[in-house]
Amino acid sequence: MNKVILLVFSLILATSCNQRTMPKQSIKTPTLAKKAKVFNNHGDTRTDNYYWLNDRENPEVIAYLNAENTYYDTLTAHTKDFQKDLFEEMKARIKKDDESVPYKKNGYYYITRYVKGGQYPIYSRKKENLKADEEILFDVNKMAKGFDYYQLGGLSISTNNRYVAFAVDTVSRRQYNIQIKDLKTGEVFPEIIKNTTGGCVWANDNKTLFYTQKNPTTLRSEKIFKHVLGTDTSTDVEIFHEKDDTFGVFVTKSKSDAYIFIGSYSTLSTEYQYLDASQPNKKFTLFQARERDLEYNLSHYKEHFYILTNKDKATNFKLMKTSVKTTSKENWTDVIPHRTAVLLEDFTIFKDYMVLEERNNGLNKIRIKRWDNKGDYYLPFKEETYAANVYSNPEFDTETLRYSYNSLTTPASVIDFNMKDKTFEIKKEQEVLGGKFDKNNYTSQRLWATARDGKKVAISMVHHKDTKLTKDTPILLYAYGSYGYTIDPRFSTTRLSLLDRGFVYATAHIRGSEYLGRQWYEDGKLLHKKNTFTDFIDCGKFLIEKNYTSSEHLYAEGGSAGGLLMGAIVNMSPQTFKGIIAAVPFVDVVTTMLDDSIPLTTGEYDEWGNPNDKEYYDYIKSYSPYDNVVAQDYPNMLVTTGLHDSQVQYFEPAKWVAKLREFKTDNNQLLLYTNMEAGHGGASGRFDALKEVAREQAFLLDLEGIND
Repeated sequence: MNKVILLVFSLILATSCNQRTMPKQSIKTPTLAKKAKVFNNHGDTRTDNYYWLNDRENPEVIAYLNAENTYYDTLTAHTKDFQKDLFEEMKARIKKDDESVPYKKNGYYYITRYVKGGQYPIYSRKKENLKADEEILFDVNKMAKGFDYYQLGGLSISTNNRYVAFAVDTVSRRQYNIQIKDLKTGEVFPEIIKNTTGGCVWANDNKTLFYTQKNPTTLRSEKIFKHVLGTDTSTDVEIFHEKDDTFGVFVTKSKSDAYIFIGSYSTLSTEYQYLDASQPNKKFTLFQARERDLEYNLSHYKEHFYILTNKDKATNFKLMKTSVKTTSKENWTDVIPHRTAVLLEDFTIFKDYMVLEERNNGLNKIRIKRWDNKGDYYLPFKEETYAANVYSNPEFDTETLRYSYNSLTTPASVIDFNMKDKTFEIKKEQEVLGGKFDKNNYTSQRLWATARDGKKVAISMVHHKDTKLTKDTPILLYAYGSYGYTIDPRFSTTRLSLLDRGFVYATAHIRGSEYLGRQWYEDGKLLHKKNTFTDFIDCGKFLIEKNYTSSEHLYAEGGSAGGLLMGAIVNMSPQTFKGIIAAVPFVDVVTTMLDDSIPLTTGEYDEWGNPNDKEYYDYIKSYSPYDNVVAQDYPNMLVTTGLHDSQVQYFEPAKWVAKLREFKTDNNQLLLYTNMEAGHGGASGRFDALKEVAREQAFLLDLEGIND
């Protein structure tokens, strides 16, 4: 067992005669030895004194992380009871015996449900109708016993409904082991397929399984294998090896069940291969060879493949089709042409209808179009800002579209819409327990801030109707801003704990997302990445200038790539914010992007740029949070990470905090908390995850002098 050196701290509380604030401390902060690592790139020399933290097997590293956790526990000891209260409050809003709306596929209704006291779901099904006996597929509460972390995923049912493949991760590093269960006998087959993404698909022979294997070092999804039920996994056949390390690979099945697809993907290019799902021993056929800047996704309907693509400079994407016999791009024809003002995000195919998911002026639109062209219309949505998305629709021959709807003030609903007679049925509306919630007590709006280059940036905002917007109002501003991922304005039960205590919650829809179309993303990546950071800062300054808040009450939060955003803004404009939450932050961009042995690096070149190229090296270095820490005052900061994180390695936030401690000139709080059992997504149990939210909210509320 590693010898762990713990630091001992003394806590001295101080009070203010004007208001209660986070207690001032006169305790020794964790210290970390400097072990210089010198990098030379493009004639530029960088010295990293904390690079050595990347060895998770080093007892000194574990000792340091534990010391920081002890430091966190000591400085926040006065909030522990409050954290427990917040946790119980959030937990009380959750229906303990909740269950999903059943969906039907291939003769069975599938249900996910929770029982009182259960941290994990129970997966079950019923044959033909909902009054039939329940068949338990998995009770994850039983399976997770004895594990600090347990994630079940990748459920895939064979075409004859007898077998289910399932995947388990017990480390939180997203390396799943796949197993197969016989649903007739309850037997779990002995073969274990290790180090996979978790996803897999069955061929129509009900015995052949295709799955994706990861590189054990970089964790890049790189190979597709074929496994035959009942055989030793060592005999599995490699079907495809994606040798370009800037690409990942996956395997999936068409909704029609007629084809199996192998997809290779990078940020700017995709490539598909296809196979008749009834002939698993045949070779896959190339659909369209990869080309730089050509992206496409596939679906199958009758004698055609349908293609969502940016072909011919369709920046906002369009829908095309081609015969299953002639798949190369010169044979593709338009179905839904490109539109400069409308982003086509996705599409779903039914027997008589196709459903398009679009985004116009930042808002979701759901368009329903008959194949015979006798109908083409949009679902009506009335709120100023909302989120609406097509839900699980595995059935092909149906007139019912299932979609979800919610907003910042409206709990999530699952709605069945009859595409023929246009009638609605709300199958489920999220219940908010605890006896206090009334959506009429909250108000939301969408504001438009002007960025420094004149661009208009939307801000979705929600607060309690009794909260007055003044310079003394606390606002938590959130954003992500990378990979084209758009944060829609969704309802949150945990957020109510902030809103009920006078906080305003706001999301800045900055460049780097696709909120205003694909170009909005293009303008926030690579050599335009700084737009993401300046947009966020300008949104914060807008809220201050309009007297919605002040720098003494403005807070910011982001995670992962959003944590990079937090790292950049505290270097660029630290005086704008009172406090920062940076969750699993990607902050050492230069070093990480130069190290192709680190998970995800090579596949990220088209997002951030490849620093082996001097132009990108210089640009990335100019904003990389770790490289730009300087001697200045920083806001109060809570930084979180997970020891087993495969997306953003724990050592990035750890050494960032160490460097901040070395340089910062203020007495504000700087706290690092490492979950020693979890990874990028945090705790696996539904209630344990709430403890992490309570930790973050207590940090913010304490800074505002709110302790109940």
